[in-house]
Amino acid sequence: MGIIKVENIRVFANHGCLKEETKIGSDYRVDLKIKANLQASAQSDDLGDTVDYVLLNKIVREEMHQPSHLLETVAKRIIVRILKEDPLVTKATVWVSKLNPPIGGDVEMVTIKMTERRKNLQ
Repeated sequence: MGIIKVENIRVFANHGCLKEETKIGSDYRVDLKIKANLQASAQSDDLGDTVDYVLLNKIVREEMHQPSHLLETVAKRIIVRILKEDPLVTKATVWVSKLNPPIGGDVEMVTIKMTERRKNLQ
């Protein structure tokens, strides 16, 4: 087994419960931690034998561009797609952070974290 991390994916998107948030948008940060068997790719040196982090980045960007009220919804969509589109992934963790959230204070970011395992694992 091994871990692939894709960190600090920066995206501008339109999520939030307030009309202003979905209208003007905000900056977000997404981080991924993917667990997969990396032994085959370590031997073969072939991209087809590993988790392609270009695909992971693409999934994040596409899902972040679909407006949602809650960050939890976006995180769930990202995880579902990763597990669906890459059969090598056995476990996925995603952090979605809203930078400078409009919550009435000096807050750098609000982050939600979600993890799921592939269900058909023994």
